[in-house]
Amino acid sequence: MAVINAADVAKLRRVTLAGMMDCKKALEESEGNFDKAIEIIRKKGQAVANKRADRDATEGVVFSKVTPDGKMGAIIVLNSETDFVAKNADFIAFATKIIDLALAKNPADLEALKSLPLDGGTVASKIVEYLGIIGEKVELSYYEKIEAPHVQAYIHPGSKLATLVGFTKSGIAIQVYKDIAMQVAAMNPVAVDKDFVKPETIAQEIEIGKEQARRDGKPEEMLEKIAQGKLAKFFKESTLLNQDFVKDNKMTIKQYLQSASKDLTVTEFKRYSLNL
Repeated sequence: MAVINAADVAKLRRVTLAGMMDCKKALEESEGNFDKAIEIIRKKGQAVANKRADRDATEGVVFSKVTPDGKMGAIIVLNSETDFVAKNADFIAFATKIIDLALAKNPADLEALKSLPLDGGTVASKIVEYLGIIGEKVELSYYEKIEAPHVQAYIHPGSKLATLVGFTKSGIAIQVYKDIAMQVAAMNPVAVDKDFVKPETIAQEIEIGKEQARRDGKPEEMLEKIAQGKLAKFFKESTLLNQDFVKDNKMTIKQYLQSASKDLTVTEFKRYSLNL
């Protein structure tokens, strides 16, 4: 039988994230062959994945982060079945490794991110391996990115909610960028401005407004006007630039941005909330 030393076990653990005993057993089974040991751990992960395929992975972490130059940002969601696993240091480190890879390689979409090389495999295969280690379902369910002159990330304490915001201009006081990223987190706007609201959302809001007015006994010929008034209120409350600034409700977000720089505005934003 091959002699298994602590250095080999530690090396296998770094590559696979498996526990020390699992790594030792895999090396023993493979008679010290490192590549075969990795394959043993991967097969174990796939076997567990097959068993857990129908489970719900509704816990996890939401991370957002930007590149050092501040011009590109990413937001990911790595799901687990339990909050206990989501709070585990190895799980958090794994999620951090994935988002750092996304920032480094700038993949086009979620599937492209899953296909990127990571520690001798791909992101997708490493997720399967990690699933085998912890014994519950793990899923990379969301990835979006923003590229702009400045991108700001915000992660709410607990890592269950994160935002990413793109701006038209760099070099503004960092607090301004942070304020907007936190505004998106707190107020959950549906779009940057009313012109960006989806037509189907507008149609739905008009119908809701008409139905409410109808239930209130308003005459049929007044329903459209009333609905348009409610739509204007919806735009005010639900589009970012028209919302009241949460730190000073005497001004809108648009006014706050223009107070920092007259041509500063938001290009787009991403927001993801997990169980909130």
